[in-house]
Amino acid sequence: MSFIAINKPLLGEEEKKAVDDVLSTGKLTDASLEGGKYVREFEGKVGRLLGAKHVVAVNSGTAALHTTLMALGIRRGDEVVVPSFTFVATANVVLACGAKPVFVDIKKDYNMDQAAFRKALSKRTKAVLPVHLYGYPADMDEIREVAEKRGVAVVEDAAESLGATYKGTQTGKLSDAGCFSMYATKVVTSGEGGAVSTDDDELAERLRLVRNHGMVHGYDSRVLGFNYRLPELNAAIASVQMDKLDGFIKKRKRNAGYLTEKIRSLKGVEFTQTAEDRTHVYYLYTLRLSRKRDAVLKALNSSGIGAAVYFRMPVHKTPLYDRLGFGKKTLRNTEDATGHVVSLPVHPGITDAEMERVADEFVKACAVNL
Repeated sequence: MSFIAINKPLLGEEEKKAVDDVLSTGKLTDASLEGGKYVREFEGKVGRLLGAKHVVAVNSGTAALHTTLMALGIRRGDEVVVPSFTFVATANVVLACGAKPVFVDIKKDYNMDQAAFRKALSKRTKAVLPVHLYGYPADMDEIREVAEKRGVAVVEDAAESLGATYKGTQTGKLSDAGCFSMYATKVVTSGEGGAVSTDDDELAERLRLVRNHGMVHGYDSRVLGFNYRLPELNAAIASVQMDKLDGFIKKRKRNAGYLTEKIRSLKGVEFTQTAEDRTHVYYLYTLRLSRKRDAVLKALNSSGIGAAVYFRMPVHKTPLYDRLGFGKKTLRNTEDATGHVVSLPVHPGITDAEMERVADEFVKACAVNL
């Protein structure tokens, strides 16, 4: 019986044709400030989706975050508020700027607790990085309100949430800048890739400089930057994928809805990302199990279901951050979540028969273990 992966890219002839087009030109990348043909095409499609004035493509979601913090002038001595229940990149980019990540707790929906953010503010706080975890938007109104009063920049880690909305507004448009990922398993992919959205003209100009070694004409570096450019090969794939985004999201929602109905009566199983004022793109369909999560996970994996845990270890408890002195902090909701969450496959490549198998095996594993 085939293995059903937690996520996988869904690529077709259109992506192959776009890549062949790039290969036929021999121009695999473009070192100009504006980027190449497919980079600009991809940026335009993201911009139209979001209603953003500027989109700057980069070569990863991590590069999107780092480029943005650098463009905002985050440096040594500054503090940036981040959740610990996230992928490590959210905090690593803060360290890369020489600044200090200030870890705060999450709420029941796994996103940043606004009250915890407010308490974490200090005179050194220069930015906050809320994460729209699993493709579900964080509560942005209070975060933005508090940040604006304190002169703190808001940067969305929207790596997993392309196409999701909060009170009718796309993620990536709820802040000074939104950072997306086009990693191989994301809602749309370019293999490796990322993008930053903003309506700020000056910030957009700095973003383009940072992604291109600070160069405008040739080797005239004007600010500190890096090679964070998105190659034309990757941009070609991403551009085609953007045309398929609506269909991808509809299939993810359909699969998630099917699972929700199947598990509705299960005791000890809870889906918590349910607010009606926002839309979920179900990058990951994540449940909270009251107990024996690992036993259920083992049973699913043994039956060929690629269920997974995101995340087993909070960032502040990883060896690196523990060594830096962050590990002693207690974040109760974060640490509770690491022991109880499990994600099930709902990606658009799953057939109806496979979706039924995912649901049946999950119900069976719960019946035995919960």
